[in-house]
Amino acid sequence: MSEIEIKYRLAAADTLRTLMKRTGDGRPVSIRGLADAAEVHHSTIGDLLTGKQQTVSEPVAQAVADRIGVDLGVLWIRDGRTARILQRRQAVSS
Repeated sequence: MSEIEIKYRLAAADTLRTLMKRTGDGRPVSIRGLADAAEVHHSTIGDLLTGKQQTVSEPVAQAVADRIGVDLGVLWIRDGRTARILQRRQAVSS
């Protein structure tokens, strides 16, 4: 079976915006700073904050959470389509 890319949906743009103002280390992070940490273009972070983009890959979601200083689940929810595909694959392989 081919490997699928796990996607994560931002739970709430307002939560990300608030946590960017005071990260786990107590300092704010800019859109560009967060993008650098996640190794994505700054427009990706901007689009997440405006709702233009709602999902990112697992490595990006984890990098954003790490830079903010929170657990992955505080900001992100595994995308439903990805979760359903994984459940079907587990059922078939069982």
